[in-house]
Order: sequence, then structure tokens, then C-alpha cells
Amino acid sequence: MKTRVRIFWNLLAAAGIIMLFACKSDDDEQTTSSTALTVAERSDLLQLREEEKLARDVYQYSYEKYGLAIFQNIGNSEQTHMDQVLQILSNYKLADPASSVAGVFNNADLQTVYNQLVAKVDQSVAEAMVVGATIEDLDIKDIEDFLQRTTKKDIIAMYNSLMCGSRNHLRSYYTQILAIGGSYSPIYITRAEFDSIVNSSNEQCGR
Repeated sequence: MKTRVRIFWNLLAAAGIIMLFACKSDDDEQTTSSTALTVAERSDLLQLREEEKLARDVYQYSYEKYGLAIFQNIGNSEQTHMDQVLQILSNYKLADPASSVAGVFNNADLQTVYNQLVAKVDQSVAEAMVVGATIEDLDIKDIEDFLQRTTKKDIIAMYNSLMCGSRNHLRSYYTQILAIGGSYSPIYITRAEFDSIVNSSNEQCGR
């Protein structure tokens, strides 16, 4: 009888050890899947955080210069986009590259782009609208490229949400451009994609 009890407890102990290692393996896998990023994913997320800041800062600059609600409203939306990217950066323990100072960027290329864009905004309100459309045009193309370089569901969901917002912003700017007798041709996305966007209704992003 004692032998049977000893065997029973030995079996339970062995099963417990197996379960312990199984759980540890699952935990390790979960940790790895939630924190590991490829070089491309890391680079894309850091770039996107500053790209969304560039959009927000340019629109804030445009609003301060011309006082039109479209710049303020879309600028506020870009702040939401910045927050979404920051949440992902935090989840993956990446340091935030975005400066707290408006118009200042750690990415030298984006700093150059920002300087060029606000110089165009200074020319006229019509040019400021074109700048807005150009930024959204670029955002859509970049996010489409970023989507090709990740398989992580949380990042994909965030990208799709931001791209949906950018399509709505592009529609808004394009409508205003036409209203003041201007025109805009896509620079980064294809003409077919641009036409599909501006000829369709606003989307309920994330709803």
C-alpha cells in the first residue's frame, strides 16, 4: 500500500513539474510575442510617431495663422493619432522619439519637411489646404508600406485606424480645396486610390 501511495505521489509530482514547465514555456512565448519587434517594425513605429506629430504641428500652425476650424479639428484628431502610436510604443517598451516642443523633430528628415511645409502654409490659406492634403496623402502611403512589414495584430489594428482617419482628413481638405477654386493631385498614393477616397463618404473609424 505504501508503495502504491509513493508511486501515486511521484506521478503527481512529475505531472506538476511537467505542468510547471509547460506554463513557463507558454509565459515565455507570450512575453516574446508581446515585446519583440523586428528592426523594420521598430523603425516604422518611431517614424510614425513623429509623422503624426508633424501633421499635428503643421495644422496647429495653420490654425494659428488663419483661424479656420478645419485646421484645429484635424489637428486635434492628429493628437489622438499621436496618442494611439504612443500607446503602442509604451506596450513594446520603446522610448518616445517625439519632442514636446511644437515644430521640433528628432528625425532630421522630418524636421526639413516641417520647415518646408510651414513655409508653404505662410503663402496663403489655399496653399495651407494643399499642404494638409499632401500630409494626409503621404500618411496613407507610409502606413500602407508599414502594414506590409508587420504581422502583429495590435500594430495592424492601430495602423488601420490611423489610415482610416487619414482618408477622412484627405476628404475634408480636398473638399475645401475645391470650394475655394483650387485643385490637388495625389503625390504619393495612386490616382485610382485617391479618386476612390475622395469620391466616397467619410468612414466611422474604429466604430
